[in-house]
Amino acid sequence: MSIGGKVNYYFTGTLIILLVLFTLFASPAYPDSTQTNVSGSNTAIEGGYTSTATTTYQSGSESSSTTNNTTNSDIKSSPPSASAPSYNAMTQDVCAVGASAGIQTFGVGISGGKHFIDKNCERLKLARILNDFGMKVAAVAILCQDERVFESMIQAGTPCPIDGKIGKEAKALWNKYDHERPDYKTYVKRMDDREKIEKEIEKEQALEAKKKAKEEAKMTKELEKLDNELEKEKIVLPKKKPVDWESPK
Repeated sequence: MSIGGKVNYYFTGTLIILLVLFTLFASPAYPDSTQTNVSGSNTAIEGGYTSTATTTYQSGSESSSTTNNTTNSDIKSSPPSASAPSYNAMTQDVCAVGASAGIQTFGVGISGGKHFIDKNCERLKLARILNDFGMKVAAVAILCQDERVFESMIQAGTPCPIDGKIGKEAKALWNKYDHERPDYKTYVKRMDDREKIEKEIEKEQALEAKKKAKEEAKMTKELEKLDNELEKEKIVLPKKKPVDWESPK
C-alpha cells in the first residue's frame, strides 16, 4: 500500500508542476478585432495581421516575405418606421374625412392626423333635407352656393334666387351686386376676356369701315374725273326713244 501511495504522490506532484509551468509560460490569445456600434450604423474593423517568414537556402542566400491584412466593414441598418394614426368616421352620415401622415429619420419619428370637413357633402345633405320639407327654393339657394351650380343656372336662363327674388328680378340684382356671386373671380375674368374680344372686334370693324370709305372715295374721284372728261369733249349721248308698252288696238 505504501508503494502504491508513493506512486500516486509522485504522479500528482508531477501533474501539478506541469500545470504551473504551462500557466507561467503560456500567454493568452486575444482576437485582433474591433467593433463599434452607433445608432443606425454598425462598423466592424478586423485585421491587422502581420506575418514574417525567412527561409535560408545556401550560405549567403536568404528570402524574406512580409504580409499585412486589414479588413474594414460598414453595416448600416434601416431605422424603425413611424406609423401614422388612423382616422375613421364613426358613422356613414358624417361629412368628415380623416388624413394622417408620418415621417421617420435616424433617431426621430413624427406622425399626426386630423379630420377635414367636406363642405360639398354638407351642402348636398342640407339641400336634400330642405327639399324633403317642401322648401324647394331654399334647397336651390343652398346649392347655388357652389359656383358650378350658380354658373349652370345662369347659363340655363334660370338665375339663382337672391333676396327672395327669382327669374328676371334675381338676374337684375345679381348684375347690380355682382360681387356677391360665388363665382365672382371667374365672372370678372370672363368679363375681362369678353371685353378684350369686343375691343378687337370693334377695331377690325373700324379698319373695315375705313377701308370701305377709302374705296368709295377713290371710286367717287374716278367718276368725277370721267364726268370732267365728258364735259370737255362735249359728248352728248343719244336719248333712247321710250318704248310704248301698250298693245295696238
